[in-house]
Amino acid sequence: MKIRDQDKISWLRNVAFCAIAIFAAGIIPAKATPVVSGVPSWASAKVTANVVDQLLREEFGLETELREQGTLGILAGIDKGDVHVHPEIWLPNLEQAVERYAYDNGTLALSVKSGTAAQNICTTKATQEQTGLEIVSDLADPEMAAKIDTNADGLGDIWIGAPTWSSTDIERVRAKSYGYDKTMSLLTMEEDVAMAAVDVAASLGKPIVFYCYSPHHVFRLHDIRILTEPNYDPEKWNIVARADDPNWLENSMAGTSWEPSSFRIGYAKELETSMPRVAGLLKQLSFAPIDSIDMSYKVLVDGIPPEEVASSWITENREKISKWLENAE
Repeated sequence: MKIRDQDKISWLRNVAFCAIAIFAAGIIPAKATPVVSGVPSWASAKVTANVVDQLLREEFGLETELREQGTLGILAGIDKGDVHVHPEIWLPNLEQAVERYAYDNGTLALSVKSGTAAQNICTTKATQEQTGLEIVSDLADPEMAAKIDTNADGLGDIWIGAPTWSSTDIERVRAKSYGYDKTMSLLTMEEDVAMAAVDVAASLGKPIVFYCYSPHHVFRLHDIRILTEPNYDPEKWNIVARADDPNWLENSMAGTSWEPSSFRIGYAKELETSMPRVAGLLKQLSFAPIDSIDMSYKVLVDGIPPEEVASSWITENREKISKWLENAE
């Protein structure tokens, strides 16, 4: 039977109307919003972000996104709802931000188990033998600083961290508190560049001093020595956030060693309601110190992309992951 043009038009209208109604009713879902994992600039965090990203895709079938961003930007994104995961929140570095977002705003949650860490000023065995440098406060001595002057500008040189690290501002405060901000150039650059400089100095026996943290592969590669300093004293530590005070540096002090450090995974609190199994997994995720060392070694020394290191870690830790998934129910 031949269908009239008018009937065709009527039929098409009805189909279009039904499609619109179905879409509006949510029967045909819109494209899912991806779960966004922030990616800080240090190697172990890059791998951890990729571990999270791959697990969410493989185990839950979720749309995901990896977003390279500074650590404070990631936390601000979690607070706004634009980011869902921070792979490696270091404490006490980010204590003020965690207090604001987790306790005041209620937008951030932390994994249960933390990784043990430490933060120091380091040098090499060769540097100590050549200069006699043993104590952090010795860097404030112009004669000692001159022995670590790599560019003949009259000041010693020390790497204090990458530009976006929360620890870098704290190391500026420590330099001011000990007095070596007057005798040393405080260098900031990305970690891979700084570690390459350590590799060269260690290989050639040249003096070098740098901010260091553990777990880290540099302790596996070279004979690294930690400079001594007074034990942590909370009465001599007062870190004012750069964002809270234009005179943050002048109003801060940190004249002793770092407080014992740790790191955890952070995630958006709302995931506990919107994606409870995902939150259940993130809550349990943790990495042993040897994991972090291996991750940074493979990325920075072997040159393996973070996503490949993450994939290998998942394959090697299937049993552990299965238990986490069971407990996430």
